[in-house]
Amino acid sequence: MADKTTPTDAERQAYYDAQTANDPIISAEAYKTRSRRSALVGGVAALAGFGGWRWIQGQPEVDNIPQVLRNTHKFNEALWGNLHRDNHLAPTFAAPDSTPIRVNGRRGMEEEEIDLDAWRLRVIGPDGNQIGEHVMTDIEALPKVEWTVEHKCVEGWSHVITWGGTAFSNFAALYADQIGGSTDFVNFNTPDMGYPVSLDWASMMHPQTVLAYELNNERLNFDHGAPVRLATPLKYGIKQIKRIGTIEFSNTRGDDFWETRGYDWYSHL
Repeated sequence: MADKTTPTDAERQAYYDAQTANDPIISAEAYKTRSRRSALVGGVAALAGFGGWRWIQGQPEVDNIPQVLRNTHKFNEALWGNLHRDNHLAPTFAAPDSTPIRVNGRRGMEEEEIDLDAWRLRVIGPDGNQIGEHVMTDIEALPKVEWTVEHKCVEGWSHVITWGGTAFSNFAALYADQIGGSTDFVNFNTPDMGYPVSLDWASMMHPQTVLAYELNNERLNFDHGAPVRLATPLKYGIKQIKRIGTIEFSNTRGDDFWETRGYDWYSHL
């Protein structure tokens, strides 16, 4: 093997000259002109950005954010709503690709534990009256599905996980006669009424929207929403309510915890 020697200064210079031989050369005066122009453009852009931000902050607020931002949310909702297709599936993965999901958020689940034997799922009809009540075995008796999909958070992280449960459409079919076939919205809340969530009917009827009681082939634990939660790859995690206590079929959009704190109600993916 040939010995490796350290190149001399002259060799380094020759190599550098060869590498830069075709690089454009500008004069010092031209360089100064470019620098001044760049500084001017940058300054104007910064001022425009600052002025735009001040203008946004001066707009009237709607649900705790400036109206122009709320209008942007509504535009996104209209755009994604038009692109929604009932049977277009989100990407799926092989079950072995599933990973543990981090615990994130305990709104509506401040109690460390829940008495699963005492848990009941209340169902409210379009007129505001209770039309049903279920225990866990009722949910488990419905046809079971499993989906290995990506769970995404608005914070920017995601996990591939496997949900097991029943398609929400199976559950809704139990009440088809009482709700007139469909409603515009499905509103949810936790047993303590501390985390209201509202979703559109089309998203709820999608085959990948699930009342989930299993996570990665194990029963849901308390941190992830036992005994049953909502799971769907169509929405960010803020819409996938844990520990469901109430389901309301309604033609009126219900309260939504994060919408009133400035987030997008539709939160579609």
